[in-house]
Amino acid sequence: MNPFNYLLVKTIPLFPRKLVRVFANKYIAGDNINDAVKTVRDLNARNVMATIDVLGESIKDRAEAAKSKDESLEVLDTITREKLDGNLSVKLTMLGLAMDYDMCRGLFTEIMDSAKEKNTFVRIDMEDSSVTDITIRMYEEMRKKYDNVGLVLQAYLRRTENDVIKLTQEKSNFRLCKGIYREPEEIAFKGKQEIRDNYLKLLRLIIEKNEYVGIATHDDFLTDGAQAIVREYGLTNDKFEFQMLLGVREKLRGQLVDAGYRMRVYVPFGLRWYEYSIRRFKENPNVAGQVFKSIFSR
Repeated sequence: MNPFNYLLVKTIPLFPRKLVRVFANKYIAGDNINDAVKTVRDLNARNVMATIDVLGESIKDRAEAAKSKDESLEVLDTITREKLDGNLSVKLTMLGLAMDYDMCRGLFTEIMDSAKEKNTFVRIDMEDSSVTDITIRMYEEMRKKYDNVGLVLQAYLRRTENDVIKLTQEKSNFRLCKGIYREPEEIAFKGKQEIRDNYLKLLRLIIEKNEYVGIATHDDFLTDGAQAIVREYGLTNDKFEFQMLLGVREKLRGQLVDAGYRMRVYVPFGLRWYEYSIRRFKENPNVAGQVFKSIFSR
């Protein structure tokens, strides 16, 4: 890792929020749904699908949780009205998951009812390990009633192989990512290569279980490995897609699209952009360095 980029990421939280926003603009569509629509239209024109996310997490106020539900409903309405090639991603802690499970279930059921009516898919994001069990519980409850709901799995968690085996006893739909939250070594792999190896092991397991999978990665080792596995199993495009974050590895994204693969980009928007952006920079310090240099080379 470039020492300058590492130092930069360590000091970014000390920067004025306006300056952090300059860095953040690479990762977020903007403050409002119209910004998200513009971004998704641009992606669709490049033969790229989207999943739209209203930024925020860890809400512990009932009124704020209800507001977050309304924002997700607005996204679903907008996808339908604007005829966007996209779906919705939801963090359950925005709906008060850690505060009141039953309240969260009620709010999320409203979202799922609307999505079902509009024939739109909803992906439940996976957050840190403190809510893994209840997130999976919510997913299991919802898929009994809805066939348009999916879950994110994190390859760095040691438990994930068992979760795949359990969840594939019934039809499932997964996004497989590495995982970005800081977790203790007893529950999470720490080495770069062991996380990669587990990712490909899990991907192979999901494919063997005949489940749809979103291959979410920006890592050349994993995109190459995934393509090899896809060829090995002779998968058709209706069985999987690649997924990437907005603003990350756009050249690689284009190469995968040009190779004929389905691609979906995670499009976050909203006023709660700060925490999300700081986490993205910590995940990829090189991007922070590139943005910093571009600001002062204008």
